Amino acid sequence: MKWLAILFALLIILIIVLADMGSLPHYLGFLNKILYGDKAGHFILYGILTLLIDLTLFRSLPSRSPGLVAVSSGLILALLIGLEEFSQQYSSNRTFDLIDLLASYLGVFFFSWVALQIKR
Repeated sequence: MKWLAILFALLIILIIVLADMGSLPHYLGFLNKILYGDKAGHFILYGILTLLIDLTLFRSLPSRSPGLVAVSSGLILALLIGLEEFSQQYSSNRTFDLIDLLASYLGVFFFSWVALQIKR
């Protein structure tokens, strides 16, 4: 599970770097044609990352409260996601969008809840 979380984090980092350079593959452009497709992408990608990290941490830290682990990892992810979204203001290829940030945060929150349900 740990390696899956690491690989998925690297995939998201790759997507961010390619977007910052304006080099995202053209076949991903269909997401912009789907109503709220980019918002769904934020929700799903950051949500899956949250789920993988939470499940990995639950397994790695069995003596810790799962709720505390999920909240702690969620807050750290939220901080990193917020920094990345705000940094888009300084990129000529990207634009800051508060709704994207909200969709990302909702993904973290919802998938943290899913991880806690799986843990039970």
